[in-house]
Amino acid sequence: MNKPAIFFIFSILASLSHAIELDFCVGDPSLPRGPQGYACKNPATITTDDFVYTGFRGERTTTNIFRNNVTLAFANAFPALNGLGISMARLDFGIGGVIPLHSHRTSEVIIVNRGTIIAGFIDTSNTAYYKRLEVGDVMVFPQAMLHFQVNVGNTPATAFVSLNGANPGLQLTTPSLFAGNLPADIAEQITLLSHNEVMRLKRVFGTA
Repeated sequence: MNKPAIFFIFSILASLSHAIELDFCVGDPSLPRGPQGYACKNPATITTDDFVYTGFRGERTTTNIFRNNVTLAFANAFPALNGLGISMARLDFGIGGVIPLHSHRTSEVIIVNRGTIIAGFIDTSNTAYYKRLEVGDVMVFPQAMLHFQVNVGNTPATAFVSLNGANPGLQLTTPSLFAGNLPADIAEQITLLSHNEVMRLKRVFGTA
């Protein structure tokens, strides 16, 4: 084996050993977040509690317009997820509650813990894949697909989701169109909704 090849192999081994120097990187949300996540918390200050999240405990109120409550366990709320490529959320539905059409940068898996929901996603050919899910059922939503959940039972419902990213992002379609600063005339053009309907939706979200 020639010297350049040997040098190249040792360079790779050195870079790999540096990359795995830390077993984990509990994020420090008090510092700026970069594209790869948060800077690591000082290892000397890390305790078992850093790896435990208790934010899913207890009951939730579902009094908003969608009759839902979403508790996110992303890296900013659960810094131990930083750099691990995973995150979670708890979804609570009142009777008739929905998680409206939305998307993430990541794929998602949902498991129903209580009640009965219809869950589904829509692919880029506008085909909808949806199913009635009971307790214990699991469904996957591929990366970036628009997806939704609807409580179709006679009781409140709860589900938990896992996403393959510590900060997967969340974009709700309806609020994105009507709860922000998008002008009404543009919203009318891109949705084919009437002026009255666009203004009604802007009033619902407090932007008109």
